[in-house]
Amino acid sequence: MNRREFARLLAIGGAAPFVTPGLTWARAAKLPPTPASPDEKFWMSVREQFVMPRELTMLNAANLCPSSGPVLETMYRMTKDMDQDPSSDNRAKLGDGRENTRKLLAEFLRVTPEEIVITRNTSESNNLVSTGVELKAGDEVLLTADNHPSNHTAWQEKAKRFGFTVKDVPVPNPHPGFDHYVDAFKTMITPHTKVIAFTHQTSTVGDVFPAKEICRLARERGILTLVDGAQSFGLMDVDLSDMQPDFYSGSAHKWACGPKENGVLYINKSAQTRIWASIFSAYPGRIGISRTFEGFGQRDEPAMIAFGEALTFQTKIGRAHIEKRSRELTQALIAGLKKIDGVRIWTSPDPARSVAVLSFLPGNLDIRKLSAALYQKDRIGCATRGGQDRPGLRFSPHFY
Repeated sequence: MNRREFARLLAIGGAAPFVTPGLTWARAAKLPPTPASPDEKFWMSVREQFVMPRELTMLNAANLCPSSGPVLETMYRMTKDMDQDPSSDNRAKLGDGRENTRKLLAEFLRVTPEEIVITRNTSESNNLVSTGVELKAGDEVLLTADNHPSNHTAWQEKAKRFGFTVKDVPVPNPHPGFDHYVDAFKTMITPHTKVIAFTHQTSTVGDVFPAKEICRLARERGILTLVDGAQSFGLMDVDLSDMQPDFYSGSAHKWACGPKENGVLYINKSAQTRIWASIFSAYPGRIGISRTFEGFGQRDEPAMIAFGEALTFQTKIGRAHIEKRSRELTQALIAGLKKIDGVRIWTSPDPARSVAVLSFLPGNLDIRKLSAALYQKDRIGCATRGGQDRPGLRFSPHFY
């Protein structure tokens, strides 16, 4: 099987919606109201809100998503205004816009603005937690083996300095089910366990963890929880008031389709006395925990305001519709891959156990050459996974 045959079989198998061209945003009509049951015509109108060229199909949302036209326009307009008049008097309104984004983030996650810190990405959010939680020799932190380095290596490095112990909960493949992970954490918890840090949906093979159940398990035992939401924020219809973690992190540049170098850290009011700020400078937020955790010095406030525009854009479409669309596209890809001999799919086909991160081994094809050819010849952008641990290609489609 060669690249051409692989691409052809993938389309025949059910992935044809991915190659439907969109228009350039500059010529796009205003986004229409979302119908009760969005059809392909509606999703085409959504695609038209992005500046991607007609022929490009991006299947790498787990790494980086494009910003919509309204987000780009907001960034340009606010940046131009600031550069035309960088006086403190003119820039005063930017602080109001920043606080509006905080309000929108709180509504998006169904929490209060006093619990929201606007960071620069998930990695920074995770490190603020691992640095800020007070741990000592004898304490234990439970992680999942598939955590991102910012929620795995970061804990290991801090353990070397402060003497606490880090333990990994194994992540078998295929996904063994939610009950398995709840039982696995329950088995590994000891009287010394102080923190459980896990990933909502892994970036490796898209395994979804039972966040609400793990958080409840930890809360009943007085254990803090950090949920890495890099692969759920902006994709899944996340409700933190229901999940009830102590900390939740996310990025604007992935599934939220927002500006780069913006992120979020949620700190539950009940956990705010159990974490220390580790960065101190000027220009913090105005309310709640942001007054101590958001003093990072001069920020790109036009981008922070555009972050709010990205949230508004998704809210207009409907977060439940976005999650459903991304799930449907992923299931279409799975259907296509199942028809190709020799392909080994690492991601669970069960929609309850995965959402929109799909990893697979494409038979005997060289994954890096295949990825490059798909981009150069078919204009399909994806990611590769090397090494011996579930190697292959990763497709992560989003609603656009």
